[in-house]
Amino acid sequence: MKIAQISPLYEAVPPRLYGGTERVVAHLCDALVEAGHEVTLFATADADTRAELAPVRAGAIRLDRAGFASATANLAAHLSLMHEVRRRADEFDLLHFHVDLLHFPFFEDCAGRTLTTLHGRLDHPDMAPAYKRWAGYPLVSISDHQRRPLPRAHWLGTVYHGLPPDLLACTPRPAGGYLAFLGRISPEKRVDRAIEIARRAGYPLRIAAKVDRADREYFHDTIEPLLDAPGIEFVGEIGDADKAEFLGQADALLFPIDWPEPFGLVMIEAMACGTPVIAWNCGSVPEVIDEGVTGAVVDSIDAAVAAVRDLRAFDRERVRAVFERRFSAAAMAHDYLDLYARLAGRDGRPLRLSA
Repeated sequence: MKIAQISPLYEAVPPRLYGGTERVVAHLCDALVEAGHEVTLFATADADTRAELAPVRAGAIRLDRAGFASATANLAAHLSLMHEVRRRADEFDLLHFHVDLLHFPFFEDCAGRTLTTLHGRLDHPDMAPAYKRWAGYPLVSISDHQRRPLPRAHWLGTVYHGLPPDLLACTPRPAGGYLAFLGRISPEKRVDRAIEIARRAGYPLRIAAKVDRADREYFHDTIEPLLDAPGIEFVGEIGDADKAEFLGQADALLFPIDWPEPFGLVMIEAMACGTPVIAWNCGSVPEVIDEGVTGAVVDSIDAAVAAVRDLRAFDRERVRAVFERRFSAAAMAHDYLDLYARLAGRDGRPLRLSA
């Protein structure tokens, strides 16, 4: 099968540091190639992929200070991406988009030969009219909870994210003696909760997090004063090369979010290391965490502290086994191939489904 994967241009594929969507696209491309399919990735030229690369920009927008500062320049880059995909569209059996709804006005005549994975939150008031206007595009959610704001959209299925099993190794007996927070500093990620949980549980906390420009004031005013507490260490932003040690040596990952998280890739990164996750009952969390097996789903600081004090109840090798069964890149690719098969022939052009 000839498949085009269309990635956003904000990060490399996979990202050098923080980033979710482009990381998932990278793992999906490699898994589809491993399964024997012909995959072309439309992305920036700094992508590292087993697919055939169709570069549409020299480098990731976030690493280009001049480009990242301009919303107009960002839009121009993505419009050029749409033009290149449109120009080559007939070369592929299926076009798989990961750019939200940016492509909707340009591919209406072949919408049945497309699949669109939505990677973000969908509760903005402008979303529902747009998805009603372009109702012909088959959509994929990354959790069932993500769909709630748009129950009548054209959902074809839910596919959970996956990672290559060899990307992060299991650490059965960690020696770090700390709790971990990994992700981004922002009000909805609630690193302040993580600090309070660690303080009350009597644990050190290591924070590996990115601070976006939009969140710098929040970081300086709200979070920085909390970093002076004993046992709190701010590591800064890290990449894949550092995650195995950071997550693997942690006794648990804290994921105390306060927003409708569509998926939460860091949860399965921790699980790949055998590290249990203590996460707030928001968004996708109850779908990703197997309660009492891969972590604890909590609703309060008290419940989170109690879960930290009961970490010996978790079998880290079992945590890893659940990751391999539910969240491998191969499992993700298999689920997408099932959806590709369901699209076969919808626009009168049969898809070649065999590898």
